Amino acid sequence: MATFDLGGSDEQVSSTAASDAARAPLRARVSWMLYDWAVQPHYTLVQTFLFGPYFANAIVQNSVCGSWIAEGSANAACGQALWGYGASVAGLLIAILSPLLGAAADGRGSRKPWMAALSLVFLAGLSVLWLGVPDANLTTILIVLAGFVMATLAAELMSVFSNAIMTGLVPRSELGRLSGTGWAVGYFGGLVSLAIVAGLLVPVPGAEKTLLGLEPLLTLDGVTHESDRITGPFAAIWFAIFIIPFFLFVPDRRRAASAHPERTAMAELWDTIKSLPASPSLLIFLVARMLYTDGLTAIFAFGGIYGASVFGWGALELGIFGIILTLVGAFGALFGGWLDDAIGPKTVIIIALLALIAGAAGILSVDKNHVFFTVEVAEKVAGSKPFSSPGEHVFLAFAILVGIVSAPVQAASRSLLARIAPPDKITQFFGLFAFSGKVTAFLAPFVVALVTVETGSQRIGMAGVLAFLVAGVLLMLFVRVRPAPSAH
Repeated sequence: MATFDLGGSDEQVSSTAASDAARAPLRARVSWMLYDWAVQPHYTLVQTFLFGPYFANAIVQNSVCGSWIAEGSANAACGQALWGYGASVAGLLIAILSPLLGAAADGRGSRKPWMAALSLVFLAGLSVLWLGVPDANLTTILIVLAGFVMATLAAELMSVFSNAIMTGLVPRSELGRLSGTGWAVGYFGGLVSLAIVAGLLVPVPGAEKTLLGLEPLLTLDGVTHESDRITGPFAAIWFAIFIIPFFLFVPDRRRAASAHPERTAMAELWDTIKSLPASPSLLIFLVARMLYTDGLTAIFAFGGIYGASVFGWGALELGIFGIILTLVGAFGALFGGWLDDAIGPKTVIIIALLALIAGAAGILSVDKNHVFFTVEVAEKVAGSKPFSSPGEHVFLAFAILVGIVSAPVQAASRSLLARIAPPDKITQFFGLFAFSGKVTAFLAPFVVALVTVETGSQRIGMAGVLAFLVAGVLLMLFVRVRPAPSAH
């Protein structure tokens, strides 16, 4: 496999490395990729494009936060702050639980039973979002946030086990394409779910037809925003249907019985953590991923909220925005997966992070009257066509850049760990992988929430994510990729 040197060389991964898996049947590989398809509407519809902005702009009023919010703040500031605190709680729980569950699964065999139990939590959390009526009281807001936390926690913990199963489906030399294709399938799942919601279920605001000019398949009450609230139950039903092939056809690779079956998952995890200094590149990679994933998570959590606040976007604009970014993200994942196997996952990660920094800075350069921070443009006219103002054009261009490279960052990170982690502790390391993505995942949303509260400015609140991306890319320069020995 050819690689490029970007400050600490990528070393060729040996095709004879331990546990280099044979290629699983096509049915198993496709069913594994359908996990990404099944879970993606949670990220696309709920976290990013529809329910998150609805929560910030309609469910929560600034009066709920009272003196917490700076006087004169935009009305969405309180909702953005509470959404950020909810994401922080979810991230903290993921950081605590993911390594422990990974260690428990490695030491005790099957992974799919863990995923089945977490699926029930995921479905329950998504269903609760239906309760989020406009101008809700504090009790309802907390219940909705609890549902969001449950769904996010379950989704991330399920990924620990799904990612670990990936390493038994293809040889190491094909991990980049499998990971990237899986990510692309997930993006297409998000795209199709958005198209169904916007084109078949939800009428355009102020009209009786859907975005495709059809009669809505469901009668939804506009006053109580049922068209926004339906995203949670819809994502739950979608997952319940499309996760079935995963449980039926994906082989659950069992490891040999532990040599110390009496040891607890905590003891096994602690041994793994103590061994990390002996693998400095693996340790540096996990720290780097901790930082850049934190920044990336914050961009996705608040990007739609920021756009909705600046331009007054409703469900129509957010739906179109989501479809565009999901489509470009899918193609970015496919290309990134091919590039991963061709030039190495480390190189893909560094290039994509540099593009992410440029895109995030560009997004923050846009407000109602300016682009590139200082260039004055005409403000969007109320009631005008979607994306008709100069500010929207610039915002969308930078958002597309973020969308193209965000999937390769995540898919190549998954591939990189699968290539270098000890095969007999792969679920533990994917637990640490999730830990690295979440141990400070509360920090970037918390910083966004805190700075937004103190300044009353959503733009200033979001600016802190750039520091996480810059620190991550600098650390990646020191990662050396090599095959991992068996941890015996």
